[in-house]
Amino acid sequence: MRESWKQLMRVLGSNIEEQWMRSLNLGFTNWIAESKAFGKDELTTPSPLFSYAISVSTLWKIQLYYPMIAMAMADPSSSTKDARLQFSLNYQQFESVIQLRYKLNFKENWIDINVNVDNIRCNLIRLVSETLMEKQGYGSDEKHFPSRICLQLTPLLQSDILSVTVTKSTDNPAHEVGIEKTIESSFEPPKSVGLSISSTGTVLLSLKPWKFEQSVYGDSAILNWILHDSVNGREVFLSKPPKFALCQPKSWFRNRYTRAYRPFTREGGVIFAEDEYGESICWKVGEAAIGKTMEWEIKGKIWLTYWPNKRRTHHSETRFLEFNELVHLSIEK
Repeated sequence: MRESWKQLMRVLGSNIEEQWMRSLNLGFTNWIAESKAFGKDELTTPSPLFSYAISVSTLWKIQLYYPMIAMAMADPSSSTKDARLQFSLNYQQFESVIQLRYKLNFKENWIDINVNVDNIRCNLIRLVSETLMEKQGYGSDEKHFPSRICLQLTPLLQSDILSVTVTKSTDNPAHEVGIEKTIESSFEPPKSVGLSISSTGTVLLSLKPWKFEQSVYGDSAILNWILHDSVNGREVFLSKPPKFALCQPKSWFRNRYTRAYRPFTREGGVIFAEDEYGESICWKVGEAAIGKTMEWEIKGKIWLTYWPNKRRTHHSETRFLEFNELVHLSIEK
């Protein structure tokens, strides 16, 4: 019934679709929470991930809905026993829209297929009212945030592929070096004169919170968006927050949805648009592909991490989801 479900979603329209999926995933969340409460961790349920892909004109679109409680843990031992924190973290839904644009350029002996990012939007949406979140949890601000997104684009008909070209160079961040010199002196008459001189040097690394990378594996193109800790530059999805920074209210991951210099939207999501991430990938395809409809596989993996926001806790964790969709491209002049 998968195809029928997709058609139903398109008939309902995006607003009703979102309400429907939030209601459905609230049911999944309650089901899984009750089953775990009775010690039934191994569930024989259908996958709670709902995704579908659309191929229209020059656009590929993938829509994702996933309840947080059903996501796999990167480190299963990192789960918390704090029931209120569990409630806040579990009663959320991850929603994402991935939009890629493609363009055909017909050359004398081949065709260029250029694919670039139009929009990637990721959001965490609470599944219950804020009143219930405050009563049984710690509020909706204690939630996961996207920490890494990986997409792999692969043409399934590879006999006509001549080459793959990426347009994003490996980042070579600049180092800003600042040297501060201070001179201190003191005079203590009549027996001694104290003079002290100190010189200090500071090296600062200029690094954006989100790093974008492209790579190639065979005829597949791989796109990576990775969030880095602005203090030490480590990849967040592989790290834990520094313990000394948990008590510092100005750390970027605390009050992360209200601070001026935040790597997320106020709602706790992220948006990658073509204004900054619009570099394209080009597949050169032989003339024999003209008139064919090529099938493309888009595989993805998304990591979502929790670090304390307003709550004082040492708990941190990362969950992830995977998806696989097929889209189509007609090569016609």
